[in-house]
Amino acid sequence: MKKKNDITRAAKIINTSKHITVFTGAGISVESGIPPFRGKNGLWNKYNPRFLEIEYFFSNPLESWKVIKEIFYDFFGKAKPNEAHNVIAKLEKKNIVKAVITQNIDNLHQEAGSKTVYEFHGNSQKLVCTKCQSIYNARDIHLENLPPLCEKCNSLLKPDFIFFGEGIPEYAYKKSLNETNIANVFLVIGTTGKIMPACMIPQYAKQNGAIIIEINPEASAYTNSITDIFLQGKASEILRNIHQIINLL
Repeated sequence: MKKKNDITRAAKIINTSKHITVFTGAGISVESGIPPFRGKNGLWNKYNPRFLEIEYFFSNPLESWKVIKEIFYDFFGKAKPNEAHNVIAKLEKKNIVKAVITQNIDNLHQEAGSKTVYEFHGNSQKLVCTKCQSIYNARDIHLENLPPLCEKCNSLLKPDFIFFGEGIPEYAYKKSLNETNIANVFLVIGTTGKIMPACMIPQYAKQNGAIIIEINPEASAYTNSITDIFLQGKASEILRNIHQIINLL
């Protein structure tokens, strides 16, 4: 009963709030078949993280690209948005959700229809030339011949997401910080709250007076520290219920 009451309370807060920002982590994409990097079934249990270290990438581009292709394009590339992504996009279309800040690089929020998405760690569906900075859609690049090279200057292409040893994209970082100043509700979904510096974003929002509504299958670093309403369970199920309640209000 408590969970149902909490979902109803969360739905009412979301429905009446002026500015809701959604903050997502790897957990929201698990239902789309994308495993998290860390934890029991995490990718780092199967792959060596060094393949995504920026220095290793430049020193061993072929070896890095073999692993990158297998993980992000052969495997992740087949993933589709799940109901959680779709509900967030619907709430944005209704002008309830104002922005999405995501730690994910899978492009699933955009594929679901979300328009205002700040990608804290970049996007795997874009490739960038390491020399002339030309941008390519990953689907337009044939990855049979590795490593892929820029059509304009013949230099190495790199996925446009953050490797270990790189900084957060300035635009996404500034926009995310701005959301912590203007949001009165942060809807935190599918994140452990441990990955720096992204994990500080909800913390800043809380410091600035935002209500923190958290959806996670297990307690996170936020649950007993900054979370106001903790909704435990699958993101798709809980967001579906929230959306149904909002439609009735």
